[in-house]
Amino acid sequence: MPPSVTHTPVMHRTASTERQVNPMLRMFSTVNGQIEQIDKPESGSWLALSDPTDVELTTVSQETGVDLADLRAPLDDEERSRVDVEDDYTMIIVDIPTVGERAGRNWYETIPLSIIVTKTLIITVCMQDTPVLHPFMEGTIRGFNTFMRSRFILQILYRNATMYLRYLRIIDGETDKLELRLRHSMQNREILMLLELSKTLVYFNTSLKSNEIVMEKLTTLSRIKQYPEDEDLLDDVITENKQAIEMANIYSGVLANMTDAFSSVVSNNLSNVMRIFTIISITLSIPTLIFSMYGMNFQQGMLGMPFTDSRWGFLVIIVLAIALSLAVLWFLTRSRLFK
Repeated sequence: MPPSVTHTPVMHRTASTERQVNPMLRMFSTVNGQIEQIDKPESGSWLALSDPTDVELTTVSQETGVDLADLRAPLDDEERSRVDVEDDYTMIIVDIPTVGERAGRNWYETIPLSIIVTKTLIITVCMQDTPVLHPFMEGTIRGFNTFMRSRFILQILYRNATMYLRYLRIIDGETDKLELRLRHSMQNREILMLLELSKTLVYFNTSLKSNEIVMEKLTTLSRIKQYPEDEDLLDDVITENKQAIEMANIYSGVLANMTDAFSSVVSNNLSNVMRIFTIISITLSIPTLIFSMYGMNFQQGMLGMPFTDSRWGFLVIIVLAIALSLAVLWFLTRSRLFK
C-alpha cells in the first residue's frame, strides 16, 4: 500500500486522457489504482516536463528544491548518461530513442531523458514529448504507481529498452528494402540512406552502452529503495538492454558488409563502362587513321597511295575502313583482355 498523502487544500483532478492547456508541464498521481492528471504537485506525484520553458523550469526548481542547472541538463542533446546523487534528490539521465522526419523520411536519433527522484516526487525532463512516457500518462502500464518511485524508474528503463528494440526492427526492415533498391539503382540517394542508417546504429549502440552503465550503478545505489517483487523487472530491463545492444551490433555489421558490397558493385560497373568505351575508341581509331592519311594533299598516284586514281576509290576506302573496324570490334569483344 502506498504511504499516506497530505493533499494541498485546493486540488482538482481530471481524467488521465484529458490534456492540460499547456502540454509542456503535466502532473500525474495514482488515485485508487488509476493514474490521473492533477493541477498541483502533491506528495507521491509525478511531474512530466516536455520541452519546458525557462519560467516552468524556474517554478519547478523553486517548488521542489531541485537545482535549476540539473533541470536544464537533459535539454542539451549532447548530455551524457549518468547518475548524480545530491543531498535531497537523485538525478538519473539516460538516452532514449526518438524519430523525426527529414526530406520525407524517418530520421532516428537519441536524446537525453532525466529522471529526478526527490523525497516526495519524481520528475521527468525531456526536450521532446517522448512516446516513451505516453503509456504511463495514459495509464496503460500494468503495475504503474507514482508512489512506487523505484519501480517507476525500472518501468521507464524497460519501456526505453523496448522502444530501442522496436526502432531497431524498423531499421532492419528499411535495410532490407534498401538492399533491394540498391540492386536496381546506383543513385546517390540510396548511398546517403545507407550512411544515415549506419549513423543511426552508431548512435543507438553508444547510447545503449551508456544506459547499461547507468543500470549497473542503479543496482548498487542504496538511496533508491528496491522492492523485492521488482527483482524480475530489473532482470528484464538488463536483458532487454543487452538484447538491444546485440541487435545494434548485428545490424551495424550487416550495414558495413552491405556498404562494402555496394562499393564493389560500383567499382565493377565502372570497369564495365570503361571496357565498353575502350573498345569503342579502338574501333573508331581504325577509320580515323585511314581517312586522315587520305586527307593529305597527294597528287594523283603519288607515293603509291592506292585507289587515288581509281573512279571507285572513295567507295573502296570506305568499305575497307568499315570492314577493318568490324574485324577489330569482333576481335576485341572476344578477347580475354576485355572480359
